[in-house]
Amino acid sequence: MYAAVRRYEGVTDPAEAARIVQEGFVPLMRQVPGFVAYYWIDAGNAVMVSTSVFEDQAGAEESISRAADFVRDNLASLLPNPPQVTAGKVVAAA
Repeated sequence: MYAAVRRYEGVTDPAEAARIVQEGFVPLMRQVPGFVAYYWIDAGNAVMVSTSVFEDQAGAEESISRAADFVRDNLASLLPNPPQVTAGKVVAAA
Protein backbone atom coordinates (compact mmCIF):
# COMPACT_ATOMS: atom_id res chain seq x y z
CA MET A 1 0.00 0.00 0.00
CA TYR A 2 0.96 3.63 -0.58
CA ALA A 3 -0.26 6.77 1.14
CA ALA A 4 -0.28 10.47 0.37
CA VAL A 5 -0.62 13.03 3.15
CA ARG A 6 -1.38 16.68 2.43
CA ARG A 7 -1.25 19.33 5.17
CA TYR A 8 -3.06 22.61 4.52
CA GLU A 9 -2.37 25.64 6.75
CA GLY A 10 -4.30 28.90 6.86
CA VAL A 11 -7.68 27.30 6.14
CA THR A 12 -10.22 30.13 6.15
CA ASP A 13 -13.41 28.08 6.78
CA PRO A 14 -12.79 24.49 7.91
CA ALA A 15 -16.48 23.53 7.99
CA GLU A 16 -17.09 24.70 4.42
CA ALA A 17 -13.87 23.06 3.23
CA ALA A 18 -15.00 19.79 4.83
CA ARG A 19 -18.39 20.01 3.13
CA ILE A 20 -16.87 20.62 -0.30
CA VAL A 21 -14.33 17.83 0.17
CA GLN A 22 -17.01 15.36 1.29
CA GLU A 23 -19.41 16.20 -1.53
CA GLY A 24 -16.94 16.76 -4.37
CA PHE A 25 -13.50 15.33 -3.70
CA VAL A 26 -14.28 12.07 -1.89
CA PRO A 27 -16.22 10.74 -4.92
CA LEU A 28 -13.21 11.55 -7.12
CA MET A 29 -10.87 9.62 -4.83
CA ARG A 30 -13.12 6.57 -4.91
CA GLN A 31 -12.72 6.48 -8.71
CA VAL A 32 -8.92 6.24 -8.59
CA PRO A 33 -7.79 2.66 -9.29
CA GLY A 34 -6.48 0.95 -6.17
CA PHE A 35 -8.38 3.22 -3.77
CA VAL A 36 -8.36 1.96 -0.16
CA ALA A 37 -9.29 4.88 2.08
CA TYR A 38 -9.46 8.68 2.35
CA TYR A 39 -9.57 10.86 5.46
CA TRP A 40 -9.99 14.64 5.81
CA ILE A 41 -8.92 15.80 9.27
CA ASP A 42 -9.56 19.12 11.03
CA ALA A 43 -6.39 19.49 13.11
CA GLY A 44 -7.51 22.83 14.58
CA ASN A 45 -5.76 26.19 14.39
CA ALA A 46 -6.72 26.59 10.69
CA VAL A 47 -4.91 23.35 9.76
CA MET A 48 -6.50 20.50 7.82
CA VAL A 49 -4.82 17.28 6.75
CA SER A 50 -5.86 14.72 4.16
CA THR A 51 -4.65 11.14 4.00
CA SER A 52 -5.21 9.00 0.93
CA VAL A 53 -4.38 5.28 0.92
CA PHE A 54 -4.04 3.20 -2.25
CA GLU A 55 -2.96 -0.30 -3.20
CA ASP A 56 -0.07 1.02 -5.31
CA GLN A 57 2.14 4.01 -5.93
CA ALA A 58 0.31 5.00 -9.11
CA GLY A 59 -2.93 5.52 -7.15
CA ALA A 60 -1.20 7.66 -4.53
CA GLU A 61 0.41 9.80 -7.23
CA GLU A 62 -2.92 10.17 -9.04
CA SER A 63 -4.52 11.34 -5.79
CA ILE A 64 -1.89 14.09 -5.44
CA SER A 65 -2.60 15.29 -8.97
CA ARG A 66 -6.37 15.18 -8.52
CA ALA A 67 -6.11 17.00 -5.19
CA ALA A 68 -4.09 19.83 -6.73
CA ASP A 69 -6.65 20.24 -9.53
CA PHE A 70 -9.62 20.06 -7.16
CA VAL A 71 -8.18 22.61 -4.75
CA ARG A 72 -7.35 24.98 -7.60
CA ASP A 73 -10.85 24.67 -9.09
CA ASN A 74 -13.00 24.44 -5.94
CA LEU A 75 -11.16 25.38 -2.76
CA ALA A 76 -8.64 28.11 -3.61
CA SER A 77 -10.29 30.72 -1.38
CA LEU A 78 -10.61 28.30 1.55
CA LEU A 79 -7.15 26.72 1.24
CA PRO A 80 -5.04 29.73 0.24
CA ASN A 81 -1.62 28.17 0.91
CA PRO A 82 -0.01 25.31 -1.02
CA PRO A 83 -0.04 22.05 0.94
CA GLN A 84 2.90 20.22 2.39
CA VAL A 85 2.77 16.87 0.57
CA THR A 86 4.31 13.65 1.82
CA ALA A 87 3.87 10.33 0.03
CA GLY A 88 5.37 6.89 0.32
CA LYS A 89 5.02 3.19 0.85
CA VAL A 90 3.06 2.09 3.90
CA VAL A 91 5.47 -0.04 5.93
CA ALA A 92 3.29 -0.73 8.99
CA ALA A 93 -0.48 -0.78 9.46
CA ALA A 94 -3.14 -1.95 11.89
